[in-house]
Amino acid sequence: MNDFNWEIFTKKIAVKASISDLYDAWTIPQEIESWFLSTAVFHKPDGEQLPHHANFEQDDTYQWSWYLFGSAEDGKIIHANGTDLIQFSFAGNCLVEVKLTPFHDDVIVELTQSNIPTDDQSKKGIRLGCDSGWSFFLVNLKSVYEGGIDLRNKNEKLKGMLNN
Repeated sequence: MNDFNWEIFTKKIAVKASISDLYDAWTIPQEIESWFLSTAVFHKPDGEQLPHHANFEQDDTYQWSWYLFGSAEDGKIIHANGTDLIQFSFAGNCLVEVKLTPFHDDVIVELTQSNIPTDDQSKKGIRLGCDSGWSFFLVNLKSVYEGGIDLRNKNEKLKGMLNN
């Protein structure tokens, strides 16, 4: 495991959807809630809450919650170009970058999480935990946008499932 990179990982998935729909999937609160979050709240730099149907922009902040998880994640939008590139802080000081690249009839969604601390708790909770989490949620993004089926478990009696 000496050559394992604990500080960064990348996940890719091909999705049959338009690049604009997939950009909106990441940047509009009601859309990101359809495949990833239970609640997404964004604020402008002046503190004003973003409408639930509007795209976030660079320098906005967020508070995200998931089904069956008691804690919320706070972060900042580092970059949002309006078409195919998003960067946001995540899991403390980590950086998540999402690139959308057209490829024939698909769009390649490429997610990279970097700046992961290398202490044992971060290796387990962030590097391995986020890798697993993003893998599921990217598959769920594909499922929702290609077939309309949300694979997330929302039943509080069934915690610890693969799909939550």
